[in-house]
Amino acid sequence: MASRILLLTFDAYSTLFRPSRPVPELYASVAHSFGLPPSLVTPDRIQVAFKNAFKAESQAYPNYGRAKVLRGEYGGPRQWWSNVVARCFTEILHDGEHDAVPLPEGLIEALLDLFAGSEGYALYDDVRGFFSALRRYKQDGPFQRVVTGVISNSDDRVPGVLKALGVTVGNVRADQERSSMLLPGVEELDVQSVAAAEQQGDHDVDLVITSYEAGEEKPHRLIFDVTAQQAAKLVEVPESASWTKIHVGDDVEKDYRGALASGWNSILLNRDDHVGDVPADVKAIDSLDKLIPEIEDVIRR
Repeated sequence: MASRILLLTFDAYSTLFRPSRPVPELYASVAHSFGLPPSLVTPDRIQVAFKNAFKAESQAYPNYGRAKVLRGEYGGPRQWWSNVVARCFTEILHDGEHDAVPLPEGLIEALLDLFAGSEGYALYDDVRGFFSALRRYKQDGPFQRVVTGVISNSDDRVPGVLKALGVTVGNVRADQERSSMLLPGVEELDVQSVAAAEQQGDHDVDLVITSYEAGEEKPHRLIFDVTAQQAAKLVEVPESASWTKIHVGDDVEKDYRGALASGWNSILLNRDDHVGDVPADVKAIDSLDKLIPEIEDVIRR
């Protein structure tokens, strides 16, 4: 009988964790602590300016400027986010209606540090319970091995954020620059990483694949292929092994349809009905508490 392996992956933001408070409120709170006037720097103004800044930086430097980073022309995610913050506050502080106010020294660094750990983010209430249930499922379920991962259109801070929130995370990543593989975005695993990952149950998340490191953002097939390639390195099974690949995320196009188009199974996590009208052909749940029964349903198909 062929070995059965489950590769179960999750989006990160709005799937496993969320901002500890609305982002505009967090930005405003930090800005006020640096002496910027609350009458000028309000959450509402930050919301508009942040959206504009994020869009402009995304268009100028897609995927955190990765293509230019590889040519030595850009500083990567930290510069990308620094530019977003600077654009955001420049729009507010130099709006033409008020006297221009200088951007306080240290404000950008304080905000970047805030969103690198547990002060800026919080796990959803069902995450810890799910990983506890998954540990039991690993032992008692139908699979000889379960590999868990995160696939995120984000930068290399994701593992650190997860760890700061109490999620145990393995060392497996994707990094094209160090790859000798034909498939772009695949990192050669060192012996220690593989040995650690082989200790099943040690990690809630075995591997984290970000778009910045993999080279393409969801829904591009490459990031899903990189994830499957890296997962295969973690298990010593024959080539005849049967893989079930399931991705869970909150975005219909990037997560759900992107995974399906890459040959995976997919489940939409529609927390608090934030998706709105879910298309009739989309399989959705509203909590991770309902995920294991859905995994069983995928097996039966």
